[in-house]
Amino acid sequence: MAKKKKEAVELPKVHKDLKGFDVRINSFGEIQMSYDIEKLNDFLNDKIDDKKLKHLKDEKSSD
Repeated sequence: MAKKKKEAVELPKVHKDLKGFDVRINSFGEIQMSYDIEKLNDFLNDKIDDKKLKHLKDEKSSD
């Protein structure tokens, strides 16, 4: 029997601030991340505009 070679796992491209970010689901269905959730939330708050809160920003700028 021929042995199968393990394929090299290619890491996904991520933003430079999230280098090393990895998400996996274990055998129990639990999400495991290599990044602290608070760091991830801070990154998202800084880089992504929340569409649901956009109207609040518009009201503040018109005052």
